[in-house]
Amino acid sequence: MALNPIKKTITLADGRTITLETGKLAKQADGAVELRMGNTMLLATVVSAQEAGEGVDFMPLTVEYKEKFSSNGRFPGGFLKREGRASDYEILTSRLVDRVLRPLFPDNYHADTFVNVTMYSADGVDAPDALAGLAASAALAVSDIPFNGPISEVRVARVDGEFVINPTFDQLQKADMELMVGATYDNIMMVEGEMDEVSEADLLAALKAAHDAIKDHCKVQLELAEEAKATVKREYCHEVNDEDLRKDVREKCYDKAYAIAKAGCADKHWRQDSFDAICDEYIASIPEEEREEKEPLVRRYYHDVEKDAMRRCVLDEGIRLDGRKTNEIRPIWCEVDYLPGPHGSAVFTRGETQSLATVTLGTKLDEKILDDVLNQGKERFLLHYNFPPFSTGEARPSRGVSRREVGHGNLAHRALKRMFPEDFPYVCRVVSDILESNGSSSMATVCAGTLALLDAGVKMKKPVAGIAMGLISDEGATKYAILSDILGDEDHLGDMDFKVTGTKDGITATQMDIKCDGLSYEILEKALNQAREGRLHILNIINETIPAPREDYKPHVPRIVTMLIPKELIGAVIGPGGKVIQGIQEASGATVSIDEIDEGGFIEVAAANKDSIDKAMEMINAIVALPEEGKVYKGKVRSILEFGAFVEFMPNRDGLLHISEISWNRLENMEESGLKEGDEVEVKLLEVDKKTGKYRLSMRALQEKPEGYVERERRPRGERGDRPRREGNGDRPRRDGDRGPRRDNNRR
Repeated sequence: MALNPIKKTITLADGRTITLETGKLAKQADGAVELRMGNTMLLATVVSAQEAGEGVDFMPLTVEYKEKFSSNGRFPGGFLKREGRASDYEILTSRLVDRVLRPLFPDNYHADTFVNVTMYSADGVDAPDALAGLAASAALAVSDIPFNGPISEVRVARVDGEFVINPTFDQLQKADMELMVGATYDNIMMVEGEMDEVSEADLLAALKAAHDAIKDHCKVQLELAEEAKATVKREYCHEVNDEDLRKDVREKCYDKAYAIAKAGCADKHWRQDSFDAICDEYIASIPEEEREEKEPLVRRYYHDVEKDAMRRCVLDEGIRLDGRKTNEIRPIWCEVDYLPGPHGSAVFTRGETQSLATVTLGTKLDEKILDDVLNQGKERFLLHYNFPPFSTGEARPSRGVSRREVGHGNLAHRALKRMFPEDFPYVCRVVSDILESNGSSSMATVCAGTLALLDAGVKMKKPVAGIAMGLISDEGATKYAILSDILGDEDHLGDMDFKVTGTKDGITATQMDIKCDGLSYEILEKALNQAREGRLHILNIINETIPAPREDYKPHVPRIVTMLIPKELIGAVIGPGGKVIQGIQEASGATVSIDEIDEGGFIEVAAANKDSIDKAMEMINAIVALPEEGKVYKGKVRSILEFGAFVEFMPNRDGLLHISEISWNRLENMEESGLKEGDEVEVKLLEVDKKTGKYRLSMRALQEKPEGYVERERRPRGERGDRPRREGNGDRPRRDGDRGPRRDNNRR
């Protein structure tokens, strides 16, 4: 069968290329595109149902990003040796793509739509997550699915003061700023990233650099769609509307909804009950025989009325749902050392959002092992975010960790990790449990996490706080209001959710989702400056609560001592099959771990009490210490021989205790010494043979020399006694019992 694939190429500023190809693979999908960059290859497919499900009034979009271990020549871990549930990295990449695509489907398109992006080949040079959004958008572009794109996503990093688009893994290691940016040709839609306390101006410059690159990606996708003859999209009808009913709902409900919005009540439950009562009252006025049929439409139309009333109240009168000014932060109270058990804890409450954060300090054995397709290693700073249903008053079970929880936890982790001390000896885990939620719980996690870390005695470089900004604008953003510390409803009904975290000196992380067209850089700049004011306000409250890290760790925190040993001694500490290190742990009660690094062997000893650490360190020092001539050691007799005994005077080091060095008195045999195997003796190291490395020990050197003792002169062999050495055939007289004549030694 003849293939007619269509191929387009994007050339980056540094000469690298990205190739998009369609018409060769997965042709039964509504759209499929193969993306290649170097030896990294992604396949993106999209399939959308022809009809919407009954009663569905939203966009049921599912985005799945998967990485095959075979793409990098690796086997999956575990017993099954096959890919399993999505890793956090895959979930986060899926969310990055979803957040850009979702707002761009038509509002009235409600068919089940599945976007799958799979990495089939990887070279470990180029990061595939920066290519997933482009591949997904290209698959939509060559399909007949209605979509107001195309879009693309790029990673922008600042390396040596210059912005680099889609940097390599090596370049990322040197970056002080990295952002993932998703956008259409005209508008930025999504931003997420981390940085080393950069200024608001630097962040805007990075966004502009990323958007310029995305424009080129969008042009190429339009050309690809043109050649694939995919510019005409399918016809659909997923909504049946009653315009007279829509008009009637607006006329009868708008003023009432506006009055609730203008009331400025801080209690979200009162507001929601009041808004719901207006809708319920209208539904009750419908004739009973028509009520069941019209109720879904009424609720949809009323949602639009409620949204418009809230937005107009903000734009026309500057009044927010809870009565605050646009730049006003909700009341905050916080407390540290709230729980006695954890190593650090804090409660941070802002309005109706509350986070309870705990910190646990552990040893090297508690490190998180990373085993993704392209990312293997260990992580010493962990942050987990939990969002139980009761935090919003929902009566439903909690079933595992949601994608949202992974995403929010990742944002808070990125906000704090660059302020985590680099030489901190502990593995650290922060857990944020959201106990109440009404907007910006991820930012409450950042604040609570900072407080809990300080309470645990972690010497953070600087405290970090976070704030979520919102936007209400009219058509074309000619009139707008930037909102600080947004509520849940302001997020849902507004045009922007812009989260910014940082210290007093700069931004450490950001996440932005935009739901409107035409957002200018001028608006973004004002939002960033307003966010800085709010961040500094929150940091002042944090500093008042706990001005500095706790001077010392809490009593129940395990103490850790570290040391560095030469590489050649690592094996001696571990022992055959780990026997030595296990013996140290059993004898001392401490936890001992050792890791080989460039400088040598890094040993970490941890225990809840000082005695255990001291005993473990004594045993380790005995192993790694070098024997010193003239030093006294306490050893154990390992074996008895005719001419002396071998004594283990240091771990795994035996020396010879000659029979002549046991006592000042002459011993005819070892039985007279009284030594037995297993006896503990004190010995002095007399000599270390420079050639053989053997050790000569002495007990008598530690004993008082008897009065009048005369040391026998030791002369070289052949010079002892007065008799000259024999040179002939030996003519001494035969002794009784001699058998035959003496042998002539000179005779051959």
